[in-house]
Amino acid sequence: MIFEVDNEMEMFVQDTRALVVGAGVSGLAAAKLLNMIGTSVTLADNKPKEALPKGLFELEKEGVEILTGGMPQEVACYNFAVISPGVPLNVPVMQALKAARVPVISELELAYLYTETPFVAITGTNGKTTTTALVGHILKNAGKEAFVGGNIGVPLTGNLSEISTNGYIVAEVSSFQLETVHHFAPQVAAILNLTPDHLDRHGDMAGYIAAKARIFANQEKSDFLVLNHDDEKVRELAEEAKAQVVFFSRTHKLEHGFWVSDNKIIWQKGPKTINIIDIDEIYIKGGHNVENALAACAVSASLGIKAEQMAEALKTFKGVAHRQEFVATKRGVKYINDSKGTNPDSTKQAILAYQEPMVLILGGRNKGSKFDELLPVMKNHVKSVVLVGEARDEIKACLEANDFTDIREAGNDFNKAVELAAEAAVAGDVVMLSPACASWDMFKCFEDRGDLFKKLVLALPD
Repeated sequence: MIFEVDNEMEMFVQDTRALVVGAGVSGLAAAKLLNMIGTSVTLADNKPKEALPKGLFELEKEGVEILTGGMPQEVACYNFAVISPGVPLNVPVMQALKAARVPVISELELAYLYTETPFVAITGTNGKTTTTALVGHILKNAGKEAFVGGNIGVPLTGNLSEISTNGYIVAEVSSFQLETVHHFAPQVAAILNLTPDHLDRHGDMAGYIAAKARIFANQEKSDFLVLNHDDEKVRELAEEAKAQVVFFSRTHKLEHGFWVSDNKIIWQKGPKTINIIDIDEIYIKGGHNVENALAACAVSASLGIKAEQMAEALKTFKGVAHRQEFVATKRGVKYINDSKGTNPDSTKQAILAYQEPMVLILGGRNKGSKFDELLPVMKNHVKSVVLVGEARDEIKACLEANDFTDIREAGNDFNKAVELAAEAAVAGDVVMLSPACASWDMFKCFEDRGDLFKKLVLALPD
């Protein structure tokens, strides 16, 4: 279900009434921005007041109407609504807004409509956090002003005053955010890959791809669209693009674009070949990070960054928290926090990044994924699995049906999961949290899950 927005709608005027649905970080930031520019704002959340952040009540002092424990009964009085990414489009309040023909936008769209700073937008099933942060690092290394935010955990609307129109907003964007964009047109957009994810929300793969494709729907010929040539579903999207398409590939030679040859990242500009960097010199390791580096180079080149500037940045970028993040070595066992691994494909890539025997912590809330796709890579890499959270029985049944039997169960006790993993590991092993599931059954977000993992690991005896 997509909400249509009148192209002539003037949203940012005084005496306009807005409903912000969801009091998470993006909802709070959106409400604050709208209130600041003279919009009459109602911020609503189904959670009780005591379960919501303190910043909510600071907004109330500033004149924002706060509604907790439910949604407004009447919505036709609002000129538009801003929806937080975690709110599905089929809940009653969204149905009521649609019936009342109230335009609904995401916080991403709100930021885009408000600022004149050009956007760089990156999406995909996996790798978007690392690639977004890496593009920001490359731009800053090249002396450009860049603000990195969006689905990466930093709301866009809360930081628009920090960057001038001469800089760039580098945004990680999710399919949830893209469902409700209507004018959003980034100067450079990138789609890294498309594998099954969030099918519980989008219904099927076609719905998921359609949501992702909205990232380039409003681009013009002067814009750029970076696509993964190795992913057939992504490659096919080039046929729908009005923007200039720039491909990257880890496995194919390209006449134009970024690819790998003789263990080097190559920038192919027609007959001209530019060597950017030897893969061994890239600080973050793993084949998936080569793809991230290729994508980041393609995005950066579209913004005029030189090859040597990209190379310098790739040598110094150390990755992001919760994405294959080294935590500590305890009694000869290396502990890795990959809490950002919230689907099987992401977890597969994380497993393949390590050669040591692995104890893997799996589980959480299934987003409509099938776990049997983990088995081929687990076969030669994972010696033991610890299951925790809502999907544990489903994962266990899948593993046992495929003759994987070294399974330890922690129920809904995350502390116990780390204890069991530590017991299963010996010196020379890797213990990795890469759950292949969302965190929402036990945690507010994957960051909270990863932070607890790190805390528990650091408390283990040396």
